[in-house]
Amino acid sequence: MSTGEEIGLPPEHTMIGALGVYTETQEDGTVRGHMAVTDRILQPYGLVHGGAMLALAETLASHGTWLGVKDDGNLAMGQEINASLMRPITKGTVNGLATPRRRGRTAWVWEIEITDDEGRLCALVRATIAVRPAPSP
Repeated sequence: MSTGEEIGLPPEHTMIGALGVYTETQEDGTVRGHMAVTDRILQPYGLVHGGAMLALAETLASHGTWLGVKDDGNLAMGQEINASLMRPITKGTVNGLATPRRRGRTAWVWEIEITDDEGRLCALVRATIAVRPAPSP
């Protein structure tokens, strides 16, 4: 797991660890990530819980924003998120691709595509990530 290793709590002690989220930053500024479909991310009917998909999406967008603002002494945290859940995922891997749409001084806006292992679009998410000064140590 890469998200969060550099700051704060160890990832295994956070939502990232609980869901089994892995991230990878691309050279073009996008962030890819995935999590295995396990019982812990399913809702009672055997489908990946929409909240788990949104947690993956926000993780990717927050991580990408943080990478872009950390050298200026800033943190990144979710401010707003909305999603259209279009297709269920029941097995395999939940994949996410986050693309920055606006990199502002106080907020970044991202579009995140959630796909299954066949590359089918399962959710389309838009997230706004707030940029705030890091607290003094």
